[in-house]
Amino acid sequence: MDRHAAAGRGGVSSDPVRLGRTLAAFVLVGLALRTPILVIAPIVGELQADLGMTHAVAGLLGTIPVVCMGLLAPFGPVVAASIGPRLGVAGCVALIGIFGLVRAIAPETSTVLLATVGMGIGMALVGPILSMTVRGRTPGHPAAGTGAYVAGMIIGGSIAAAAVVPLADGLGGWRPAFAVVASTAAISFVAWLVLLRPDARTRSRPRLPRLPWRRPSAWLLGVVFASQSTLFYGSITWLASAYIERGWTAGQAAGLIAFFNGIGLIASLFVPLFADRLGTRRSQLTGAAILAVIGSLAVVLTPGEGAGSVVAFGAAGLLGFGIGAFFPLVLTLPVDIAREPSEAASLTALMLLVGYLISSASPVALGYLRDTTGNFDAVLWALVGIALAMFPLALSLGQGRLDRAGAQ
Repeated sequence: MDRHAAAGRGGVSSDPVRLGRTLAAFVLVGLALRTPILVIAPIVGELQADLGMTHAVAGLLGTIPVVCMGLLAPFGPVVAASIGPRLGVAGCVALIGIFGLVRAIAPETSTVLLATVGMGIGMALVGPILSMTVRGRTPGHPAAGTGAYVAGMIIGGSIAAAAVVPLADGLGGWRPAFAVVASTAAISFVAWLVLLRPDARTRSRPRLPRLPWRRPSAWLLGVVFASQSTLFYGSITWLASAYIERGWTAGQAAGLIAFFNGIGLIASLFVPLFADRLGTRRSQLTGAAILAVIGSLAVVLTPGEGAGSVVAFGAAGLLGFGIGAFFPLVLTLPVDIAREPSEAASLTALMLLVGYLISSASPVALGYLRDTTGNFDAVLWALVGIALAMFPLALSLGQGRLDRAGAQ
């Protein structure tokens, strides 16, 4: 590791107090980064009824941010070079909150979708900037740094998913509920700026990162990330609706999604704590993939479970744990193999570009499948197929594929 570079960028691995503040900043900023997508699933039926959306169009509310995260991820380092990683992350959170409020008051479908684009831009730019910040601020603890903001993402998403239906019931509809959720981005914005010290003053010319197009391991990371992302966004968009179709109420299905996210949170919190010391990334990812396969199969094979069923919650929990463990581990891979923050940012940008573009089709494609077949059976089997694809991809991550050769 380049110790001088780490110090110049606020490396804190030798200072426990600063490390704690930095990890707390990562957790708190992460609270705002998934809520735009996760508030949709529990209340999508109300949106469809109010705005006249088909399942395929409603799927765009999940697809648009994912497309943005793919297409715009390479521009994250440009923002970081222009105003610094700290202010870059703060700006992204501001975009998410502001456009979240716009979406809450948008009068019809097209403006709701346009506001979702604005939120997606903030979500897209922040990913590579956070990887750069982890590499620069916590160089000795890459999994802990990554796991901290991932944990925040899942905490925020779980709370939003659990709260949006009661908020809508209590406040008179999905619009005030969305407004309340969007306004909480202010907490992340302020906490990030207060807890994280300003970036060291460095002169850097804003430019797109030199993406490692010819590096096979970077493309492999993109496909591996796509498998997890496709399963997550497909599940989070339609799993609640599938259980509502099975006879659950919207509130009961929202509780299941909150549990799904909560178990994912546990995995995202605890797996990174041990990931830098136990096993290899290949073995860790393979184990997570196996859990996702078992969980998705359990969901599809237990259609008769009523609301509150231990079996249903167990199936969702296994699926959530597998996805929750897989996610921070994949995000750590670019940091593992990068030699400096700029390389971590370029690897992450390509990984997100490839992964999110592939996975962005999931909510719409699965919604179209539901429109075509008339029920969610085929959708749930499709999720099983996606989970199965994660297993051989994880097994392919041998050390020879993840070395630093060919970094240019």
